[in-house]
Amino acid sequence: MKLMMNAVLTGVSLLALTPAYAQTGSTKPDAAETNDAAEIIVTGTSRSRVALDTPLAVSQLNTEALTRAGATSQADILNTIPTIKADGGGGEVAANIFVKGLPSGGQYQFTPLMYDGMPVLSSFGLNSSAYDVYARNDLGISRLEFVRGGVSNLFGPGSVAGLINYISKTGGDTLEGTAQLEVAEKGRYRGDLALSGPLGNNLYYAVSGFYRTDKGPVRTNLDTKGGQIRGNLTYRFDDGSGKVQLLGQYIDDQVQFYLPIPLNGSTRNRVAGNDGVLVNSVQNDFGSSLSFATPTGTYSPDIADGVKTKGGMIALAFDKSFGDSGWGINGRVKYSDYKHQFGLWSDGDGVINVPETLQSFLTNRGLGATSGAAFSFVGGSTVPANALLFANRFTDRIRPARDFTAEMNLTKSLATGAVDHALTLGGFYGRASAGDYNVTTTFLAEFNNQPRLVNLVVTNPTTGAQTVVSRNGLLNAGAGYVNNWHKAERYAGYVADQMKIGDRFNFDIGLRLETLKGDISRERTSVVITDATTANLSTALRDVIWGNGGFLTGNVSATEWAFAAGALYKLNDKMSLYANGSRGFFFPELRSASFRPLPAGTAANASLAPGMQSYTAEIIKQAEIGLKMGDPSFSFTLAGIYTKLDNRRQVLFVNDGAGGFTERVNLVGTRSYGVEGTVDVRLMKNLRFAGNITLQNSKYTAFDTTPANIGHKVERQPSLLYNAGLYYDDRTFDVSIFTNYTGDNYTASNNAIQLQGWNIANFDAGYKMAMGSGSLRVSVNVFNLFNTDAVTEGSPRQDNNQAANGAFFVGRPVLPRRITGRVTYSF
Repeated sequence: MKLMMNAVLTGVSLLALTPAYAQTGSTKPDAAETNDAAEIIVTGTSRSRVALDTPLAVSQLNTEALTRAGATSQADILNTIPTIKADGGGGEVAANIFVKGLPSGGQYQFTPLMYDGMPVLSSFGLNSSAYDVYARNDLGISRLEFVRGGVSNLFGPGSVAGLINYISKTGGDTLEGTAQLEVAEKGRYRGDLALSGPLGNNLYYAVSGFYRTDKGPVRTNLDTKGGQIRGNLTYRFDDGSGKVQLLGQYIDDQVQFYLPIPLNGSTRNRVAGNDGVLVNSVQNDFGSSLSFATPTGTYSPDIADGVKTKGGMIALAFDKSFGDSGWGINGRVKYSDYKHQFGLWSDGDGVINVPETLQSFLTNRGLGATSGAAFSFVGGSTVPANALLFANRFTDRIRPARDFTAEMNLTKSLATGAVDHALTLGGFYGRASAGDYNVTTTFLAEFNNQPRLVNLVVTNPTTGAQTVVSRNGLLNAGAGYVNNWHKAERYAGYVADQMKIGDRFNFDIGLRLETLKGDISRERTSVVITDATTANLSTALRDVIWGNGGFLTGNVSATEWAFAAGALYKLNDKMSLYANGSRGFFFPELRSASFRPLPAGTAANASLAPGMQSYTAEIIKQAEIGLKMGDPSFSFTLAGIYTKLDNRRQVLFVNDGAGGFTERVNLVGTRSYGVEGTVDVRLMKNLRFAGNITLQNSKYTAFDTTPANIGHKVERQPSLLYNAGLYYDDRTFDVSIFTNYTGDNYTASNNAIQLQGWNIANFDAGYKMAMGSGSLRVSVNVFNLFNTDAVTEGSPRQDNNQAANGAFFVGRPVLPRRITGRVTYSF
């Protein structure tokens, strides 16, 4: 899958001279089978190369770096990699990943997440759940590789912006294991175990898993709890010509997800609630208080479960070389099935979206004066006259997903004159399907941490008639409803040749052809009166938006091609000059596909297939030129990058103006260019400095819905990203202090609101001692060492409608400082 790669990066994504074998479309030895430090990368076909010989970029994090960086989420890990901006303020999962200045609403839209060369889900955009909700990292991960560059679209599932690939540990000839206990502030406890070793007769195993509970890092009365187990069995052929591997995973886990909250409108720092305590979250376990009647019975929200995933995957991978003939074959097949739901807390009610006084709440909704209104806490006392209220929403999103993928590669090594060729002919098939069943509920609560729900009854001063505006805190029953099912089927074929010409020149070239077919089913909705007998209920409590049983169905298809080439010239044994370029594509997310207008007079609940509007691929062109140097005491990379994207269907989940949501699709084009560099310097024995920097300029070149945005900078894409750290390790005592900086960036495409850049510093230290046949490490990790109170994003639901000049500003702050202690025993 990876045809060409450049610098292998360890620690904080820097060039290193350690073994790093990609498991994507290659015939490779396992880590347990080799000690050859010169063989750093086995690239996407069949030729192994050291980093200096590969004309493409790859970043790598080893086991120690993953543990050090992954304090709270995938975002903490991915933020250490050049060209990636990862927002992790939401917690452990659903990291918003932005790469190379490309326009994205977040998630992993341009960067597939893979484990052992197999995608977690083969198609993105069946719904908006991020890939990382289906899998978690544990001690069974050997390393992370991130390939960035256009050639990565040629192999396997493909991508043109980058492939995030976690590679698992496999068993060796001796029993090895790691057990770890982790305890952190605010009620976090986690236990991990990883074991690997031989079973006999060339069969080896590796298994790992974890279980944890967590009441933080922000207290909400909503727990994070659950775990995962994963592993592999590997059979290695006697003659060393390859292996067969069975892999599996089972997950049963739920985590909480934090959304933007009201902040101080001037400073954009956290503000005090009614009780005088700074507000970190407006979430709480409301139990069954917010249940309501629907046409199909009583609906009880599941929002307290947070982001919940249960299910797993099973896979088979193999590779085999056929001796001196030069022929080889490798492939993998995977099936996964997950029951998944995503409880999404919103950032306002979709109308006012900020805290309000009692009177302003009434005035903003035309409900008169406080003299005619009775505000009371559910099951409790009267709301104080000086209290602030915050009307908010949440959406229960039920999203089961199934996926089947298969990949096969035929390889051939041969020589023609002075040129050594490594040829690959391969194919990829993916069939993914996922549901998207959403119910949105609006509630009224006080503005506090773990807020109490608020009732409201308004009395007409003239007639004396009463209207129940909020019942048990329920403000709008069934504010939104979605019931979609999308299926994507992909067929791809590709061919590539890696050529080594003499001792100093390498040239790589490849071509991919792919077809996608998509099936779409979406239920139609109606407004239904569910309680006509209770005359004093507000319209919002009586009228529910719900599915009416009629479905719109359709299908789309598209075929596109990709081409990539790269060249490298070795200036000497330690320095190389390289360049690569590509023309690639993305298939638009199926959730962005639109039906043609319905014929006049169509019944509101009719099921029909009106046909689909145009569905064409998004074209991306990329180029990179760079210089790299590798040496045990000093290494660096420096590269210039250029990216142009056309016909992008940008999908934004935004307010519809009436208290609900809509997925707005913009047809846009962008252009970005920049420079990235990495450096790793051994300052003295056991002490090194490592860092990387990305400078980029990205802007819109097309914007169909708002032409005025052309020329604006792409939102949520900073011009400057960097990482820097000092790392000391004498094999007994180790200490690291490192920082990640995200530069100024805009919240939306109109460039009206700019967020200031921020630094997140982290600290990690440990002491290792011998114990029995192994070693014990006692360590402490501090995330957000200086407790930085920065804002990672504005209000995505308000998008271009968000204002910056009010008393409150809705934004998602960086998670607060958290201290974690670990005890790790390895043998």
